[in-house]
Amino acid sequence: MNTHDIAQRSLWQAWVLQARKNPRVTAGLIAAGVCLLLLLLAGSYRAMTSVDDAAFDYALIGGFAGFGATALGAVAVFGLRSVPIRTQDTMLGFAAGMMLAASSFSLLLPGLEAAQEITGSALLGSATVVVGLGLGVLLMLGLDYFIPHMHQEVGTQGPEYKRLNGVWLFVLAIILHNLPEGMAIGVSFSQGDMKVGLPLTTAIAIQDIPEGLAVALALRAIGMSTGRAFLLAAASGLMEPLGAIVGVGMSSGMALAYPASLGLAAGAMIFVVSHEVIPETHRNGHQTFATIGLMVGFAVMMFLDTALG
Repeated sequence: MNTHDIAQRSLWQAWVLQARKNPRVTAGLIAAGVCLLLLLLAGSYRAMTSVDDAAFDYALIGGFAGFGATALGAVAVFGLRSVPIRTQDTMLGFAAGMMLAASSFSLLLPGLEAAQEITGSALLGSATVVVGLGLGVLLMLGLDYFIPHMHQEVGTQGPEYKRLNGVWLFVLAIILHNLPEGMAIGVSFSQGDMKVGLPLTTAIAIQDIPEGLAVALALRAIGMSTGRAFLLAAASGLMEPLGAIVGVGMSSGMALAYPASLGLAAGAMIFVVSHEVIPETHRNGHQTFATIGLMVGFAVMMFLDTALG
């Protein structure tokens, strides 16, 4: 197939061809995706109809805090020509450390505690969170497999859909991992517990700032005006309030849904850190600075969780 044929391929055709490459993988991911989609739809419906008003409000505010932080980072595009690569890698490493610590201290540990209290068994409680963790990984695997995007180290991933250039694929990658962050915020506030929600939302908002700037700089680099680059970079953060609505509803359906949803959000975030963020920070030979940034970010989030939670 020549380049022209690929360029004219519709996204639907690209999905079909991607499915034919690995039919067994595709079948498994579709089955898991259907289950997750039903769960997400049920969560969204419940969030709109019967979630406690305070929990819903907290989740929505937290989601918009993430969106606001993304927009705040994008604002810097008006005053910066560029950011040194080493600084970008260090900042992304810091964000990765905060996400890892948030997944551990603000999602997995409260999830294990809640699950064991509900089931009365350490074994069943742990299994519930592990199942949620696996669902989070399946969610991100499905998105990674079927949505065209770009990893800096290995190039374009997902369907061979060539109408999107590298910068737009990078923007799609950022949008993809804003979804689990928003879901994590919603889940953390689903019980109306500020001790769980506040540290996690703080961590996610802090690490959204360099992401917003990175997207804005990438868009400006392809010739887009500064104002438009800012608007589109800020808009990439809108997945967070949407994800927060889904997360708060999904985790409020029944008692065990809460710890399972905490596990799901943690699994999705850990997947993103390992699959997207860490490889990006190590590709330019600045792995030492990125690792130091990761450790500082982990320590800051651990402190925030202790001080605020």
